[in-house]
Amino acid sequence: MNHSFDALIIGAGQAGPSLAGRLTAAGWKVALVERKNYGGTCVNTGCTPTKAMVASAKAAHTLRQAAHYGLAPVGEVTADLAQVKARTDRIVAASRTGLENWLKQMPGCTLFRGTARFVSPTAMRVGDEVLEARHIFLNVGGRPVKPALPGIEQVPYLTSSTLLALEELPAHLLIVGAGAVGLEFAQLFRRLGSQVTLVERNARLLPHDDDDVAASVADILTNEGITLRLGAECISLGQENGRPVVHVSCEADSSPSHGSHLLLAMGRLPNTDDLDFEKAGLLADAHGYLTVDEALQTATPGIWALGDCNGRGAFTHTAYNDFEIVAANLLEGGQRRVSDRLPVSAIYLDPPFAKVGLTEAEVRAAGTPALVGKRPMTKVGRAVEKGETQGFMKVLVHAETDQILGASIVGVGGDEAIHCIVTAMYARQTAAFMRSNMFIHPTVSELIPTVFGELQPLRAELKATAST
Repeated sequence: MNHSFDALIIGAGQAGPSLAGRLTAAGWKVALVERKNYGGTCVNTGCTPTKAMVASAKAAHTLRQAAHYGLAPVGEVTADLAQVKARTDRIVAASRTGLENWLKQMPGCTLFRGTARFVSPTAMRVGDEVLEARHIFLNVGGRPVKPALPGIEQVPYLTSSTLLALEELPAHLLIVGAGAVGLEFAQLFRRLGSQVTLVERNARLLPHDDDDVAASVADILTNEGITLRLGAECISLGQENGRPVVHVSCEADSSPSHGSHLLLAMGRLPNTDDLDFEKAGLLADAHGYLTVDEALQTATPGIWALGDCNGRGAFTHTAYNDFEIVAANLLEGGQRRVSDRLPVSAIYLDPPFAKVGLTEAEVRAAGTPALVGKRPMTKVGRAVEKGETQGFMKVLVHAETDQILGASIVGVGGDEAIHCIVTAMYARQTAAFMRSNMFIHPTVSELIPTVFGELQPLRAELKATAST
């Protein structure tokens, strides 16, 4: 059976439903196709469940520190992972159900269940149905990659998705991969009570960020008893007595790591391999990401790619911004582009790490005349009062124009405080402007003007540290 629509949206992640809402409000007849769970990665296996678990882990960690806050020790703190999961599942279900109900009640929107595949540049098949539209929007998301590690076929392993189904706490969780996923799961499972070993190929954590950031994050993890196996040049998997083993080749220590469970967190790949996108004349890179222009249009007129599948951002906020770009250009005659947005992200450790713009290493590599301001959290009153003084805040400023180049914050409240700087950068404000602001006391943000008032020349030979 054939159906005709003004727009066809594939995927109900962050971009798809909001785009459906805007288009139907403008009078478009829209079809939205989802093959699994409404809400995509963020709601079902990403931000929502993991941050709910991070909150549970934070509570357990705080209880263990009762004496630090002048309270009577509470004794042994144990986590019931089944109860943690039940709480997490309730939060996920509420979000997913709310989104599904909104879409079902949306006038002008028809929902289809199944996998959509192209049959032409203007039509896609979903089961026995053929859906035709002049405008097609692909919001198909991504999934954890299966790395080509020796022994992977012989060893049971978990991904960032399947790990969420556990109801019994791993005695010893081995994690291969120290990106955002690996780092966040390492800390939260350690705080829930697991022993954790984190294996990473690079010689240090966060190779795309500054040395001082990496050192500070490493300190946070090791101070909580997480074992770091860095510089693991050759990684292979095996089993001993039915339990996973990670073999590594490291200069410092080549002994294998033994555990009860294994999480592979070595990246993600886009869900484009079953779209039959060649039938629509679409192009993809070697990793499967669909090629798009600055307005997120593909090589075929009338087809857009949004979210994780376009390789232009791997975050919920970039996917949602993709929707905003497309909607503004289509419905408002806008000229919005992907390059208009600042690179901004966070890793939700406790304390978190947030950043915007250029890193110190990037500024140095470009040879840009720059100033740097830096303040450890030990000199931030709110952090001292909360007893959470790990980390620092750092800002980078162009020495000649006074424009803000970037910032990194490792520390309590950093994921919120960073937005003071983000907003200023979008407004193209200067360091002088930031110094003139008055913020609320006592907050972490109130020290941002102070940091901009303590700028020093960024010398080429300067070696930054996590504590200065």
